[in-house]
Amino acid sequence: MFAHLRESIRYRFENFMSKGGKAIFISLFVLFMFCLGLAVAVRWTVLAVFPEMDIFQSFSEHVWAIFLTMTDPGNMGVDTDSGAALKVSAVVSGVLGVIIFSMLIAFITTSLDGMIYEFRKGRSRVLEKGQTLILNWNERTLDILRELIIANESESKASVVILAEREKEEMDDEISTFIANTKTTKVVARKGNTSTIANLRRISASSAKSAIILATCSDQASEDEKRVSDAKAIKTILALQGCQEGKNNLAIVVELLLAESRKLLETFEDPLITCIDTWDILGKILVQTSRTSGLAVVYNEILSFDGCELYFREADWNGVTFGEMLYHFPDGIPMGIRHVDGRLEVRPGAGTVMEKGDEVLIVADDDSTIDFQSAPIVQPKDFPFEMQRVDKGLERELILGWHSIASIAVREYAEYLLEGSSIEIVVHRPSEKTRKEIAALAAFHPDLQITLKESNPLDLDQLRALSPFDYDNVIILSQDEDWNPEKTDSETLVILLLLRKIARDGKVDIRRSKIITQILDSENQELISQTNVNDFIISNKLITMIFAQLSEEPRIKEIYDDIFQEDGSEIYLKPVELYFKELPVTLRFCDMIGQAMKRDEEICLGYRLEAHATEAEHNFGVKLNPAKDQQVTLNVGDTLVVLAEDEL
Repeated sequence: MFAHLRESIRYRFENFMSKGGKAIFISLFVLFMFCLGLAVAVRWTVLAVFPEMDIFQSFSEHVWAIFLTMTDPGNMGVDTDSGAALKVSAVVSGVLGVIIFSMLIAFITTSLDGMIYEFRKGRSRVLEKGQTLILNWNERTLDILRELIIANESESKASVVILAEREKEEMDDEISTFIANTKTTKVVARKGNTSTIANLRRISASSAKSAIILATCSDQASEDEKRVSDAKAIKTILALQGCQEGKNNLAIVVELLLAESRKLLETFEDPLITCIDTWDILGKILVQTSRTSGLAVVYNEILSFDGCELYFREADWNGVTFGEMLYHFPDGIPMGIRHVDGRLEVRPGAGTVMEKGDEVLIVADDDSTIDFQSAPIVQPKDFPFEMQRVDKGLERELILGWHSIASIAVREYAEYLLEGSSIEIVVHRPSEKTRKEIAALAAFHPDLQITLKESNPLDLDQLRALSPFDYDNVIILSQDEDWNPEKTDSETLVILLLLRKIARDGKVDIRRSKIITQILDSENQELISQTNVNDFIISNKLITMIFAQLSEEPRIKEIYDDIFQEDGSEIYLKPVELYFKELPVTLRFCDMIGQAMKRDEEICLGYRLEAHATEAEHNFGVKLNPAKDQQVTLNVGDTLVVLAEDEL
């Protein structure tokens, strides 16, 4: 009977204590009152037996003395003149008080620690509005965040909310470590499953302006991992729609790794949902960069929010033609027209009349500086011009290394190269999969001589035996199919240093062949630029720029589709000799625009000075969208940055 009663009391007490801090506080308070009552009873008993020990006028003063002793043992001095029995009761009261209040202090400390821990966990609902969502965390998250911070500089109050299956404090620590100043952007991180409607509601997804859904694995992961990542991304899109009562109003940019997943996304038929095949774009940029020195710098500036950007802008055009409009913007260079029917036309004819409701596609420093003037702000000066074409010849391309971007690069080269041109691919110990991929490319492009050579570019003698400077272009890719950013960039740097030694030993100008390399970590940019490489693209940085821009303006995707392929208009850096009969020539930027229009109505976006082509502090000689009345002297070797139909 007694054992059962004790078990029942223990069970009920455990249930009560499991309710948390409130139950613990109540228990400590009850214990304190019980001990106070016990101490009062003991003191009353002592006084009843030894009344001569009473030094107070009433018993209530004894109760008060006991309370003071329990709350502060230093008050035991009130019983200095009392008898020994009362002194003992005072000591017992003090000890009981110390024990109970120690327990109470420990409870308060633990509760505060728990409260702070809960705050760091970020379990509260996000109350932001108009925020950009970054859903999932991978190696591109911080770069995307940097781009969004730059994009939000013109806003007095902006916010970015990150939701990922990662501890909030870890995300907060990494953000504060690598991003010193978030400027006008508030960054809020929350832990949670991105494909759960409850979690998306917790971050107020329905009140956001855009969402960027990142992959949960890298492009080099297994097929199964990619399928899991893509499936989660699709579920996240459905969850976002669920938060908005089934109708999507967000600009959603999603990273999908498999072609089948991108086809599935097309069934949504939502113009606000954009998916980019990042490796496809990088492969195209890599090839275009190899054919036009300096193009990587141009793309890095146009795709970033830190420099010139692409915008759509509507105005009262007053019947101006596209050719005339080039001189009506103090800041900005028109590149195309989005017609009122939604059709985008990049580099339209100069005589195309701007209609009411048309939007101009313009590259400008900032959207706040775009201001269409009813009258032209400058008039170009006429310079002698004679149409010239550059003859296209057979080319030899050398690709050092292999991974997924290489097959895209070979496919793109096939669109540019003349029949009989050659592409030699050098791989150290290629796998059977790589052999089959290269053999398939050779069979698919019989007009090109595509060959595989087994050699180690990291070995000086083997690299020298390749005679790299006999090729028109040298493209350096990852030397390991299972690459990681730090290892890949380190090996790339070694190859560049070896090439520099080969050029120095053979007394060859290292810039005789265009050397193009892909680096993965933007932190290595300064190291790579010291090797006199012609151009390099920063893969992760370019991808993050694209994602960030699409989250702000989904319609930019149509421009990427146009300028990142061989068909249609593309950006080139062309020799100034094609535009001017006499060099050097001193002129204004608006004069360059006028001369470029004479050559198949090309649009001049800027220029590159060869004298600064290797100087990072001068943006490698590239200047985009300068003031239209800015004067500059062009010499042989300088180039104009133009939007044109072809490279010749």
